Amino acid sequence: MEILQMAVVVAVVILLVKPLGTYVYHVFSNEPNWTDRIFGPVERLLYKWIGLKKRNGMTWKTYTLSFLLTNVVLVAVSYIILRVQTGLPFNPNGIGNMEQSLAFNTVISFITNTNLQHYSGETGLTYFSQMAVIMMMMFTSAATGFSVAIAFVRGLTSKGQTIGNFFEDFVKAHTRIFLPFAFVITLVLVALQVPQTLDPTLSVTTLEGAVQHIAIGPVASLESIKHLGTNGGGFMGANSAHPFENPNPLTNVIEIVSMWALPAALPYTFGLFAKNKKQGWVIFSAMMCLFLVFLATAYASEKAGTPLIHSLGADASQGSMEGKETRFGIAQSALFTAVTTAATTGSVDNMHDTLTPLGGMVPMAEMMLNVVFGGKGVGLVNMLMYAILAVFICGLMVGRTPEFLGRKIEPKEMKLIAVAILAHPFIILVPTALAMAIDAGSSAITNPGFHGISQVLYEYTSSAANNGSGFEGLADNTAFWNVSTGLVMLFGRYISMIAMLAVAGSLVRKQPVPETLGTFRTNNALFTGLLAGTVILIGALTFLPAIALGPVAEHLTMR
Repeated sequence: MEILQMAVVVAVVILLVKPLGTYVYHVFSNEPNWTDRIFGPVERLLYKWIGLKKRNGMTWKTYTLSFLLTNVVLVAVSYIILRVQTGLPFNPNGIGNMEQSLAFNTVISFITNTNLQHYSGETGLTYFSQMAVIMMMMFTSAATGFSVAIAFVRGLTSKGQTIGNFFEDFVKAHTRIFLPFAFVITLVLVALQVPQTLDPTLSVTTLEGAVQHIAIGPVASLESIKHLGTNGGGFMGANSAHPFENPNPLTNVIEIVSMWALPAALPYTFGLFAKNKKQGWVIFSAMMCLFLVFLATAYASEKAGTPLIHSLGADASQGSMEGKETRFGIAQSALFTAVTTAATTGSVDNMHDTLTPLGGMVPMAEMMLNVVFGGKGVGLVNMLMYAILAVFICGLMVGRTPEFLGRKIEPKEMKLIAVAILAHPFIILVPTALAMAIDAGSSAITNPGFHGISQVLYEYTSSAANNGSGFEGLADNTAFWNVSTGLVMLFGRYISMIAMLAVAGSLVRKQPVPETLGTFRTNNALFTGLLAGTVILIGALTFLPAIALGPVAEHLTMR
């Protein structure tokens, strides 16, 4: 029955891939289609308002500069709001201003689509801050990632054209994808008893006569974009484990599908841009194969439970239920864990710090690879980066200049891809070693031993992958952790984005190479295996020693 629950959700997502991927293609293809009739009038008003008279295509440098400057402005405004929030409207609970290092961490976290929270949402932010900063950046950061992914796809697939106009892509991502979808999902969540109000915290008297304060607020609207935009930041500190954010198994499934559907559909969109649907299904298949392995590992580990509990003679027939909600159980908890880190969302419906060692290794490994569907657009971009690398390796093996989608892959592109690939483990492993070596970092560890290593490693992995979930046993609301994870989030977001846009800018200018008998095909089952194998090989070479010191060592000592 539990396996059937997970299989049904996976099947629903697979069924959504084609219609959703086609819709996204219509949104960003810049070809006349039915979506123009619905959204065109509103968008023309927005273009006029922002002064975008001509929507000419941009070079990769102009596109990059446009999205970076947009993000800088949003960060500056958001930081000011958090620092003076106590004097702004919609603060019925009298919440004070946010401390400067925490405000820095928070604005960086949300503009990078990470949503790492070193604060508790219901006590750290006013309603105005939740809406004007958190929800605003949930939309804009997701739209930025989506736009960059589409620009990269255009660079790979268009013939002698530009990679598009950032501001046009940015507006369309809001008007045609995130705003309408979020509106519908918000209404569904409200119908399923998720709160949506501006009333202050409720004060109720219990049967024992004690006064209890119950936090409420505009929860449903935040939940919708939190998952659609693969953001992850919870209105409540307990995130989607809180009954107001995620009251029942149906809302749990809705949240899983919300954060998974768009990343899963993007490979199909890529296939439509490439005029080769098989190419899109190859990318999707590689992602899904990796995901199913991780999901099976997480479920089996949590279902088997902890060996130490078994050795004590306790009844562990239900598996490891520590840190999990009984209304979800093992299956939906394991599925949520696998999806939220595969899609780099960071939302949680169970406490990852209490997962079994191998169960906790699954979300960590998914974020280390950062290609198993990934966040809004980033997962597709990273997987295409590995696809180009796989083609390059195969080309070297047969002594032929590698080609991908009819474009020759030359040293310039490979250098940029190498930068993106090597930067990810560098910004995870170096800060982890530093944090373990100095007191400012190691003092935050609440569980000494191998699990303490996992806590630190998970925090920086989550930051670098722009995921935002954490082994929340780590006492991370300090200046050291706020600043260090803030910098890792910045590097994790923008290094790969800039490098991949540079690759797109280089490839879009190249003349297509005609296909011959010697052309290595990249739209068949063989390439699916090669692509998945390349991802695993690179991941193992870079992260296996760290994994061995953390969750693997903890698992072995528990036996």
